[in-house]
Amino acid sequence: MIGKIEKYIREEISKDGTISLALIDSENMSPKIATKIALNAESCGVKSILVGGSTAIDQLELDKIIKTMKKRIKIPVILFPGNVTGISPNADAILFSSLMNSDNPYFITEAQALGALLVKKYNLESIPMGYIVIGDGGAIGFIGRARGIPSEKPELAAMYSLAAKYMGMRFVYLEAGSGVTSQVSPSIVAKVRDVFDGVLIVGGGIRKVEDGIKIAKAGADILVVGTLLNERNFIPTLKEIVKGIRNVRR
Repeated sequence: MIGKIEKYIREEISKDGTISLALIDSENMSPKIATKIALNAESCGVKSILVGGSTAIDQLELDKIIKTMKKRIKIPVILFPGNVTGISPNADAILFSSLMNSDNPYFITEAQALGALLVKKYNLESIPMGYIVIGDGGAIGFIGRARGIPSEKPELAAMYSLAAKYMGMRFVYLEAGSGVTSQVSPSIVAKVRDVFDGVLIVGGGIRKVEDGIKIAKAGADILVVGTLLNERNFIPTLKEIVKGIRNVRR
């Protein structure tokens, strides 16, 4: 069943064509700093804050960050966990994902099984998502032991995305990785869009409006901006991205 956060996301996509979400890595970040970043991102027009990280291990600190953040911002806070330690009862929803192209079954089904009872206990809205690493994938590619899909092989990304669809996943996330210098190519996005009619998310290395526009035009419903948030004054660029990708597919 589709919950209220997923409905909200779909409604915003319906209005704007392509929307932006901000990704905050909770590792080595205080609640005060994380909240300041979230407030600034909200002021730029992002529709939700994702909180997670491929190496986040401090569940108590994650929970503090989310509780502090939710006192100040109005947009939803959605968990984007890299492991079972990325679950907090105070979030609005969780991207319940399977790392489709991992060599380690732990990241495909085992971590999900371990975390499922907590998600139910906390009554978190669960959004089923296929997570696919493109290229080396940065930290998540290493931690998740993903066989990254080469940028010149978009048909492989399409195969995994179609498999996610047939397994009932309503979202697919194409991930280039945090801190990377290259993005998911528009050719991969377009190929996946041809076969996947759910919500298509693209993230990793998006720092310029030109890159965001290309990915939006190729068919992305959501752009996730994370690395850019590490820059001291990211606000002008993020505002430009949010505005630039709006309605480019119409």
